[in-house]
Amino acid sequence: MSAAEEQHSDPYLWLEEVTGDDALAWARARNEVVIERFATSDRFTELEHRLLDMLDTDTRIPYPTRRGRWLYNFWRDGEHPKGLWRRTTFEQYRTDDPDWEILIDLDALAAAEGENWVWGGAAVLRPDQSRALISLSRGGADAKVVREFDMATREFRESADGGFYLPEAKSQARWIDADTLYVGTDFGPGSLTDSGYARIAKRWRRGTPLADAETVFEGEAGDVMVSAGYDRTPGYERHYVARATDFFNESVYLLEDDGTLRFIDVPSDASESWYKDWMLVRLKSPWEVGGHSYPAGALLAADLNEFLDGARDFEVLFTPDAHTSLHGYGWSENHLLLITLEDVQTKLYVLTAPGPGQKHAGNNEGKHAGNSAGRGWTREPLADTPPMATTNVMNLDPLEGGDEFMLTTSGFTSPATLLAGSVGGQAVPLKREPGFFDADGLVTEQFFARSDDGTMVPYFVIRHRDRIGAPGPTVMSGYGGFEVSRTPAYSGASGMGWLERGGTWVMTNIRGGGEYGPEWHTSAQKANRHRVYEDFSSIAKDLVARGITTANQLGAVGGSNGGLLMGVMLTRYPELFGAIVCQVPLLDMKRYHLLLAGASWIAEYGDPDKPEEWAYLSEYSPYQHVAPAAARGYPPILLTTSTRDDRVHPGHARKMTARLEENGHTVWYHENIEGGHGGAADNKQLAFQATLIYEFFTQMLM
Repeated sequence: MSAAEEQHSDPYLWLEEVTGDDALAWARARNEVVIERFATSDRFTELEHRLLDMLDTDTRIPYPTRRGRWLYNFWRDGEHPKGLWRRTTFEQYRTDDPDWEILIDLDALAAAEGENWVWGGAAVLRPDQSRALISLSRGGADAKVVREFDMATREFRESADGGFYLPEAKSQARWIDADTLYVGTDFGPGSLTDSGYARIAKRWRRGTPLADAETVFEGEAGDVMVSAGYDRTPGYERHYVARATDFFNESVYLLEDDGTLRFIDVPSDASESWYKDWMLVRLKSPWEVGGHSYPAGALLAADLNEFLDGARDFEVLFTPDAHTSLHGYGWSENHLLLITLEDVQTKLYVLTAPGPGQKHAGNNEGKHAGNSAGRGWTREPLADTPPMATTNVMNLDPLEGGDEFMLTTSGFTSPATLLAGSVGGQAVPLKREPGFFDADGLVTEQFFARSDDGTMVPYFVIRHRDRIGAPGPTVMSGYGGFEVSRTPAYSGASGMGWLERGGTWVMTNIRGGGEYGPEWHTSAQKANRHRVYEDFSSIAKDLVARGITTANQLGAVGGSNGGLLMGVMLTRYPELFGAIVCQVPLLDMKRYHLLLAGASWIAEYGDPDKPEEWAYLSEYSPYQHVAPAAARGYPPILLTTSTRDDRVHPGHARKMTARLEENGHTVWYHENIEGGHGGAADNKQLAFQATLIYEFFTQMLM
């Protein structure tokens, strides 16, 4: 059935009218039922208050973004629910009570302008940091207003006074200099891609109308987006443009002064970047070039200028193996820092490039992360990393920060610690978060389940040691898409809402993610999507086989792409679960590409308008597979979404709820009128949403 035919056969299309009066009345009626059932008890109120206190407390780490001597931070607390944008120096930050310079009070701004502003980020002009481009959304949507902010006067520069301003759209804006930007936005009819992002990149000069901005690059309507940017590294300044033809493939060009483009000829699904003379290429598929073969997941280095002139001499800086993948990397002034995952646990390394005379010592295929890097490069451990935890490198600033870095580390039961160090020295603690729940007696274990095709899939189990050997209420979470790796991290919400109540928490590392490199993801794309669902269901069965839980005591939760996972669990594997929570989900895979940003995900799922691709999408699309309750019972399900989510359309959750109701299933539905794709616009809404989920699981499973 085509999308057009589906449109005529779907009785719930009216629920896709995001702000339609009938659709909102339908949502509000179900909200009332949910609140009456789950949100009126003392237990609910107590947990909600605890979660809100945790989100609002000033004992949390104020994670900074480094720009030279300044550390910027966006902060929400009880007095500032919308938030403060502020900055301080490193010397002040390392004290117990830093002196923060308040730049923008978003609560005051929203009140003065009569807008429900939600923070969307800031782009600070380097190097003088005299201006910033501030992104603000109404209610948390992806579409944002971009406004220029003067750091000296603490005021926005109005467009009438020569300030840069972009009206609400899914825009990009990047500084070239104090009077020039690269912009991609809604320039009028035909200027956006089918996915709703910029199709045209322009150079916009201060004092000129946006309509007169100079076009530097155009893509096609079927692309995901185009963009342009400027590398301001002194002595290595470069302009560049990029065309993302789908979610995973992008062509990048250097933009010369005369407007000509120099194509960086690497695989379109690779991630390329450069720093000074070095170009890095992280492969997502095997590549044969220059007489050599390089595997998916490898990190390669080459001299950028020589590469542009036709040379194909690469050094292999990292090669994955069956247990190890590259999780991230970044430059300090003089070194390259690598974050690797070894069975989903982090290890950190520092690489040092060879001197100019050593660059061509020869190719070094196949070297492993634990051994040497490419010839002429040296590799050493960067810092110790605890087991059953995640450690990430942050705040590298090669332009002004030298070889300094920060590390953040946390585990399921270990609150976050922020450390600071410099390459060659010891990393020392800067800030520590307190524990927000009683972790005494809790243990973290890692297990592997055998999926339907024999692949061993890892997962983590967090439970009280007294639960070992005694099946109990358990909630497993999953995502499985877009090469997103899920790694151990502290969660005060799950600790207070579930672990303290005696529950067991499970985090899965199913295919579709990136925990074992790009092939962990690509092996589950499109026609192979079934592997995601087989992995998750196999872990559910393994939890029961190990005596950790029973099917009636097992819950599952996931959001966005993970919400699609929950929909498949409900309709394909209902006998494995006692309850399901499905958040901001995709569920109607026949129409997902027609709704909001859905067209940008065709490379992940497939195109339902192509019969050969709808053939496999139709095998699992939850909305089309709802069976009557009399024919097949489903576990109770809670669906949540947001009216202001302009990434995944709220119509998915609305229509699924209506179809489940029609077929006699037990279903609850809650829609936050604000919140965007994250589901909440402030800490109070976050606390409510989290409390609702844990109360639902408590009532259903305990």
